[in-house]
Amino acid sequence: MTQPTIEPTTTAEDAGAGTRQPAGRSWLDRYFHISERGSTLGRELRGGITTFMAMAYILLLNPVLLSGKDAVGGTLSPSAVITATAFAAALATLLMGLVGKVPLALAAGLSVSGVLGTQVISDMTWPQAMGMCVIYGVVIMLLVISGLREKIMNAIPLALKHAITIGIGLFVTMIGLVKAGFVGIGNASAPVTLGVGGHLSGWPVLAFCITLLVIFMLLARNVPGAILIGIAVGTVFSLIVTAVNGLGDKQWGLATPKLPDTLVSTPDFGLLGKVEFGGFAELGAATVGMVVFTLVLAGFFDAMATIIAVGQEAKLADHLGRMPGLNKALLIDGAGGAIGGVSGASGQTVFIESASGVGEGARTGLSATVTGLLFGLALLFTPLAEIVPAQVASAALVVIGSMMMQNARHVDWKDRSVAIPVFLTVVLMPFTYSIVNGVAAGVISYCAIKLAQGKWREPGPLMWILSVVFIFNFAFVNVGH
Repeated sequence: MTQPTIEPTTTAEDAGAGTRQPAGRSWLDRYFHISERGSTLGRELRGGITTFMAMAYILLLNPVLLSGKDAVGGTLSPSAVITATAFAAALATLLMGLVGKVPLALAAGLSVSGVLGTQVISDMTWPQAMGMCVIYGVVIMLLVISGLREKIMNAIPLALKHAITIGIGLFVTMIGLVKAGFVGIGNASAPVTLGVGGHLSGWPVLAFCITLLVIFMLLARNVPGAILIGIAVGTVFSLIVTAVNGLGDKQWGLATPKLPDTLVSTPDFGLLGKVEFGGFAELGAATVGMVVFTLVLAGFFDAMATIIAVGQEAKLADHLGRMPGLNKALLIDGAGGAIGGVSGASGQTVFIESASGVGEGARTGLSATVTGLLFGLALLFTPLAEIVPAQVASAALVVIGSMMMQNARHVDWKDRSVAIPVFLTVVLMPFTYSIVNGVAAGVISYCAIKLAQGKWREPGPLMWILSVVFIFNFAFVNVGH
């Protein structure tokens, strides 16, 4: 059944503006403009539930991404991270639904958490890292208020926008493979190996493989909630082999899967407000500046690609990937960085899984409100999330990466002026373990190729400014080392 669509230039704020309100409409319909957007209450509720089911895996993955040791050897409590993740997602998504009035849900960004856990945390403490999240969120909000964020989004060629999405997908795939032990660090002759020590071994890796295959099989059959079902299957398998073989933390790493004493518990808000903005003197202004710059880029381009993808699915974006009038949603997305930092969950950003709710017919902020309420309810069930081993949860990262690869079909691979920058963007993100490096290589090479073709005006001033900034980044700053 074909769902009614919205005109490309229609926004959450504009929908229904200047039109006669049909009599007998409920206040809920009037507030969220459900009728004007061609939706129904049932579709919005179904879309909100579907989006939550598709996103709930972040409660399991974020503790994996934020599991490293900081500069002084400190680590985060998994239960506290789960609580912080649910709390921040609930708050940011409710804000997007009630104020932004668009069907976009937010949670801890995989790219932002990946940058924190792999590049930033080696130089500072976790409270300082969360302080960086607050700062980057404020910076993004200032970019939105000034109008610069939307201008940058529109200035970047659509092919590079798709490349950023693809590259982020490969980046989170690599993180998942490494966290699961399926890919190991080798030596000079073989920097990356299959498994630890060049071969696969142990029950945890098998649990990862089983989870991954189950999810892919369910996705191939279009089963709703395939990721969560696959994680549930992998978790049950892990519980059984742990009990039978007497496995412990030595085999599983972060935590041994075992049944909790209770499924409901009081939320652990131990990370709430644990934010520091000082103590950076030993790092230097340049390093701190580039840390913020890195997080801004990670959150900026992750959200940009996601908003474009979901907007196109909901018919909110035009054929060039532009979304006029969505400044309010962009501002809330920027505020998600600060919300995540204060909560201790890392920056919140719009999730591509919002498209699953849109696919169910969601077109308004009511679906996002439903998703936010469900994340709030999840605060009470953190013991249930803690039984999922990191290896099982990591399978979802690989699955999400495979989904983001679909953007490759939009790239004109015969046009070298496009194909080369896209290629560099995509491969350098996972190969250098950095989103920023991939974006930088793509932007610089795109401008350089246009210059060689005598089309130096085509990229536009903002692309050339970005190129200069990225060249400075490569030449003078090496974040995280």
